[in-house]
Amino acid sequence: MTSTEHPSVRTALPVDLDEAAHRCLVAGFEGTTAVPDTLKRLIDRGLGGVILFTRNVRDAEQVRRLTDTLRALRPDLLVAIDNEGGGIGHLVAAGAPEVPGSYALGVVDDPDLTARCADALAGHLAALGITASYAPVADVQRKADNPIVRTRAFGEESGLVSRHLSAWIAATEARGIASCAKHFPGHGGTLTDSHHELAVDPRPYEELDLEPFRAAIAAGVPMLMSAHVVFPALDANRPATLSRRILGDLLRHELEFEGVLVSDALEMKAIADLYGEAAGARIALAAGADQVIVAVPDLRVTLECRDAVLEALRDGVLAEERVREAAGRVQRLVERYATPAAQVAPWDAEAGLEAARRAVRVPPLGVRGAHVVDLFPAPHPALNWGGEDLLTQVLAVDPTATGTAVAGEPADLEGVAAEILVKAGDAPLVVATCDAGLYPWQGRLRDVLLARRPGAVQVATGLPDGGAVCSYGRGKVNLRAVAEVLVGAG
Repeated sequence: MTSTEHPSVRTALPVDLDEAAHRCLVAGFEGTTAVPDTLKRLIDRGLGGVILFTRNVRDAEQVRRLTDTLRALRPDLLVAIDNEGGGIGHLVAAGAPEVPGSYALGVVDDPDLTARCADALAGHLAALGITASYAPVADVQRKADNPIVRTRAFGEESGLVSRHLSAWIAATEARGIASCAKHFPGHGGTLTDSHHELAVDPRPYEELDLEPFRAAIAAGVPMLMSAHVVFPALDANRPATLSRRILGDLLRHELEFEGVLVSDALEMKAIADLYGEAAGARIALAAGADQVIVAVPDLRVTLECRDAVLEALRDGVLAEERVREAAGRVQRLVERYATPAAQVAPWDAEAGLEAARRAVRVPPLGVRGAHVVDLFPAPHPALNWGGEDLLTQVLAVDPTATGTAVAGEPADLEGVAAEILVKAGDAPLVVATCDAGLYPWQGRLRDVLLARRPGAVQVATGLPDGGAVCSYGRGKVNLRAVAEVLVGAG
């Protein structure tokens, strides 16, 4: 046992206040079966929740055993996961329903279909014993060069995003799963990924995308997640996660949100590099957050954050009333959502593919026996983003196809292009890019190939970037729908 697990006499607090402080933490951890001893002790002292990642998932039965084990330690422990759908998901190995990313759902613009997709994801969570989902994304995709929101958003217009948020939240709630609209007050107007550095949205107040968050609150969303983004129009000095003006004045007083406000992960560089995770935890709770997420599996970081909160309480830097208020909100949340449903009704397993097909709005092309060139960025490490490829989906409907996948910028672009053309031979050529405007190497490689094969079919698997066919996402069903259009099947 480490020294940080034993409160000293100097830092000892009343038992109920110590438990309240632990309620304000959500911890990640390593393992698929056994619960680490340090995590057990945190849970025993009142830990508010745990967040699962791909590292905790082997198959569906294993996940259900793990969630049962966690609740056996403390029945009111919230078990949560990021579950947006599309190309971002941690439950593939556990048989997660295949649904497209949010942008494709916005392109279809059928809120009932969005609800069916959200219901499938929520039903699967209920079957696994996971009762909180850090989704949907409420951000509006405002900047063409935004590196992190993109197809995770429902679209580029606040009204469209709002109606699909409302449908998603209602469907999730009907399954007894807590949803979480993120990232308040919006990450779509930035040009920086807050996983890597502090992001700034310079727009004036009247141009900020608050409408979707208002819609989420009106729909009864039980949780909101804050953004590690600075909004000079609201608070020029601190990112939203650490800003009393944004979390208190704007969210609580102006928008009248009464649910749980949870921080985005504190180990993200926007917080960790400028403040440190431990100070970030203390400042976020003082500013108005109810829970802070420490998603890294190294529980020493969680203990450091916990100790910083306890020390701040002891010294009076963090008000006891603020922590008790936060813990009370968390307690009300777990009273509604900690216990999974005893029976889980079936969900529509075909809703996702239907949505993906409807998003691809071009006639079938009938290109068979093609050589498919799939260009895409390396997966985002924090989001578990990627892994699917277009060729696999084309082969499922046309076994005569061949292809080349290029994940990340090649050192010798001309050499790769020459190799692709040799492999393709006389076969029809399909060139797929994923956000070529954001990753210029894809555009350069595509242009080299098109210069030599001007009749090649162009495909976009992210946001539109000039391709004749666009999937609006790289989820498996997105790529399957594009494959069907290319081949003329379906």
